[in-house]
Amino acid sequence: MLDRSKSLRLIGVPLDHGASRRGTDMGPSALRSAGLGKALERLGWDVEREEDIPVAAMETQAASAEHELKHYELILAACRDLAGRVRRVLEQNQIPLVLGGDHSIAMGTISGMASYVRAQGQELGLIWFDAHGDMNTPLSSPTGNIHGMPLSHMLGVEGVDASLAGIGGPAPMVKPENVALVGIRDIDEAERAIIQDSGIRAFTMSEIDRRGMAAVAAEALEVVTSDTAGFHVSFDVDGCDPSVIPGSGTLVPGGVSYREAHYLLEECAATEKMLAMEVVELNPLLDQGNISAERARDLILSAFGKRIL
Repeated sequence: MLDRSKSLRLIGVPLDHGASRRGTDMGPSALRSAGLGKALERLGWDVEREEDIPVAAMETQAASAEHELKHYELILAACRDLAGRVRRVLEQNQIPLVLGGDHSIAMGTISGMASYVRAQGQELGLIWFDAHGDMNTPLSSPTGNIHGMPLSHMLGVEGVDASLAGIGGPAPMVKPENVALVGIRDIDEAERAIIQDSGIRAFTMSEIDRRGMAAVAAEALEVVTSDTAGFHVSFDVDGCDPSVIPGSGTLVPGGVSYREAHYLLEECAATEKMLAMEVVELNPLLDQGNISAERARDLILSAFGKRIL
């Protein structure tokens, strides 16, 4: 199980500027309302004082300078702030649990993780759980929404924005051989080639259907733990089937079941090598009685050591 001698630090990032639909800025509040902190304490974790990254509401901002990436300056600033905080949490021997917010915040979390791990002369593993690849670049993106581009920036693929890719130091933040992309089923046409050329291990829903989550989880964890200091889990709730998590703005039918998601996260905990986790794209405006936040809370608990027996 995970080392409970380390304490947890919950970091909220109320940001929805990287997505087309508003509402993911309320994701951290929804998870807190679902009792996440107290539930983690009941598992035996010491949950340190929670904190938030300050993010200005979209409505308060003047029209930004013309840029191909929407809300570029604000997202870059928030991710730089988040990267610094994540690194400080790790330096204090704590485990960061980041609550989003849309998936653009992953650039901050991963940059902070990578800078800390690299200072130890090691590499970071990454499980990216998502219905989408999030591997577009500014040139390939059909929308200009940054939440569709964070993984490509962390991998430093050709055509990404240098400032976003270099938040934590020289790109790439993670090496492709240390990355497992799990649950994808909705990929843009130009993005498909980027994923195929990147060298990461991508597990589509077709492969999960064919092989089963047990085999996929075992291989994904081998990818992210081989020759790494440990791994980070970037968990987009839309990786789950909409029947499991209806409260997201990017729903794609045919996703990971509730038990499959629990199994994957239980196996992550069992490795004792998970260094951090983030949960993103939870949108309470689209939820049904906060059921998505409650289920996301329970999935997080599996990642932090809750077992059936």
